[in-house]
Amino acid sequence: MGKIIPFKKPPLAKKAKAHTMCKSNLHKWQIVTEKKFAVNQGKLVTLFRCSRCGKEKTKNL
Repeated sequence: MGKIIPFKKPPLAKKAKAHTMCKSNLHKWQIVTEKKFAVNQGKLVTLFRCSRCGKEKTKNL
């Protein structure tokens, strides 16, 4: 009788995981330290960048 080889499901690549997580709107926001504050129309804003997909957002303080 022959050997039975078990097949394993390949793990998700980091990029694929980022795609599915961020597509579900579960971003991993981090504050951008090199450009922590910027003056936008006379208001201070903080820049956030997703560490998985690179999307950026700003928040008024």
